[in-house]
Amino acid sequence: MQGAEEISITRSPIVYLNMRDPKFLKYYYKMKTVELIKGDELSGSSPPDIFIGSYGYPNVFISPMVPPLHGPTEVLSTPEMWRGIDIPKIVEYRTLLVRGMYKSNVHNVEKGKVEELIRDFALAEKNVDANIEFTRKPELRVVFDENSQPFGPTAPMKNIETGNIISDKKLETAYSDTDMDATTAMLELYEKGVPVSKIQKALSAGLLGLGKNRKFVPTRWSITAVDDTISKNKINNAKEYESIDSIMVYENVALDNRWIILMVPGSWSYELIEAWYPNTTWNMSSNEIAIYSSYEYFEGRRTYAEIGGCYYAARLAVSELFERIKRQATTVILRETHSGYTLPVGVWNVREHVREALEKEPKRFDALTDAFSYIHTKLDIPIADWIKNSRILKDLLNQRKLFGR
Repeated sequence: MQGAEEISITRSPIVYLNMRDPKFLKYYYKMKTVELIKGDELSGSSPPDIFIGSYGYPNVFISPMVPPLHGPTEVLSTPEMWRGIDIPKIVEYRTLLVRGMYKSNVHNVEKGKVEELIRDFALAEKNVDANIEFTRKPELRVVFDENSQPFGPTAPMKNIETGNIISDKKLETAYSDTDMDATTAMLELYEKGVPVSKIQKALSAGLLGLGKNRKFVPTRWSITAVDDTISKNKINNAKEYESIDSIMVYENVALDNRWIILMVPGSWSYELIEAWYPNTTWNMSSNEIAIYSSYEYFEGRRTYAEIGGCYYAARLAVSELFERIKRQATTVILRETHSGYTLPVGVWNVREHVREALEKEPKRFDALTDAFSYIHTKLDIPIADWIKNSRILKDLLNQRKLFGR
């Protein structure tokens, strides 16, 4: 876009190092939080939601998440419902969820009252009425993570009682089949229309997989595992499809993130490039735009993507489009994150907003240079800087020089 303030751009992984450094979370604890609960007891309707921690693995905190509200609360825990909602509202939703902490071993999925209730929460079709007694009053400590959604006050849990829980039949079927591996279970649930966020909770609660292998899976791991598993399956199918026949550009703007999805005729390869402006969630301490990327060629990746769970969340959205149109393409996603993205809200932001972009009609081009010219009008960072920091875009340009196209 013309007239934008010029800021230097540096290829840097600092954003992704910051995501793993707890001291950076101090920036986000300063928000104003309303006093939600009195004393050491809480009564409310869980969406339902659970959280499985990773610290101390395999001995981790397993937690039901309950707000001090009764009635329909699904929206508090269903990212698929959050399109068009701003960051303050999302944080309001999530900070209503109080986390009751209980220490357990990840292999104890079938042992103990709390472990059983975690399973029942994940199986539940609707809200779960619950009463929690804590060892002390929950602290108003808001936790953020680059993968999972934030949540609110936390305290060790002494006891929990629930009302009648009605199980989701699709989840119940997968849970009852102890001879079905976790990958097959995830794919079957997805094909049956179970939302990705529910499948992620089911995996986290140890509902899926061969009976002997079932265990609690930390929430941040389960989110990426589901995105990765489903998208990998769909991409493998898409590799048998014909290529798209023209260059397509999809776009979206949400939560002060600008998204461009460029699809070029050819076999599958994929790259996600993220540029974070200063004073955004994971680039608070820099005066430069931090830009970084992860990519894969036709054969796929063998290592975890450097930029984390966002890579797999976006890849899932792309794979869903390929399944709908029965085509494949060389795909590059450009994410330009501006200063309005002040708090990390989880990789659902990537999955849902790339999905939203790919549900729109694309702009079509015959020449890559024309597509680049269009993209240049939609982003502040010059297209030359995106190309300089991209493996796939460089490949595309080299191919066209080689073949004179």
